[in-house]
Amino acid sequence: MLDAATAERFATLTLGHLMREWPYKLDQVLNGPADLALPATLHPIFHGSFDWHSCVHGWWQVMRLARLFPTMDQAAAIEALADRMLVPHRVAGEVAYLDRPMTGGFERPYGWGWLLALHDELALRPDRPWAAALEPLARAFAARFAAYLPKLLYPVRSGKHDSTAFALIHALRWARTHDAALVGVIEARSRLWFGADRAAHPWEPSGEDFLSATLCEAVLMQDVLGADFRAWLGAFLPHPYGAPTACLRTPAVVTDRSDGRLAHLDGLNLARAWCWQCLADDLPEPTSARLIAHAHLQAALPHLADDYMGEHWLATFALLALTD
Repeated sequence: MLDAATAERFATLTLGHLMREWPYKLDQVLNGPADLALPATLHPIFHGSFDWHSCVHGWWQVMRLARLFPTMDQAAAIEALADRMLVPHRVAGEVAYLDRPMTGGFERPYGWGWLLALHDELALRPDRPWAAALEPLARAFAARFAAYLPKLLYPVRSGKHDSTAFALIHALRWARTHDAALVGVIEARSRLWFGADRAAHPWEPSGEDFLSATLCEAVLMQDVLGADFRAWLGAFLPHPYGAPTACLRTPAVVTDRSDGRLAHLDGLNLARAWCWQCLADDLPEPTSARLIAHAHLQAALPHLADDYMGEHWLATFALLALTD
């Protein structure tokens, strides 16, 4: 459960890097010398937090915190920043970047999913102009999902940014409110890719994972299958507390939090905490699942700000685990 003190801690952390321009890692193909530009020129909104997708989900985080805790000290600053940044002319600049040549793979699919999650969060505040301003960018990424998914013959079963399941969790939740046709595409492809999966024997974690490929697949199918999900989950994880899935129940160990890729494993612990919480009520012994989630959460929460390589993104996954 997220309390006010933790919310303020997360907000302070994220406001500290949301507009921090350096260091910054671009996802860009240069077509010529004219493409060379500062991150703030290329991305008029999302040029902080080390990289584009971390800035996007940093915005998701602070906007969710401001909605859930409107009286916290940072809420006014968050909303004032949104009034300055989440505006049509800046959104137009972000859309224009997508119109450049060779941007089809830009942030696919991780950043796409998070952008839709941000728009979904903003839409919960219809009294403010932010969702309407961001909608052209959300629609652009929804169109990219709709064009890409039918061509993706095999899902990417990964614990990193290219994970199909994780991105589609966010995309499907957005689409249920904003794009009925995309719901149909996501559900059909998910059933095709994952519907027959049985008796998962996960080989996790890989050394630089920040997502659980196995558990993210289950969370996606929970959203896709509805009332049919428990039967699918029983076949997919027939022994959730047995030896074949022991690796999913053991928090990962981080050896160097100054190494951005090794620090991913803190994120894996937070992502697993979120997944176990999401799945608990559909598993036997829900209390056991929640205890596993708690152990993973406690393994990572003390380390959110140990180094900027984790600080620029980990609090988002902590918030996901505590509020979703």
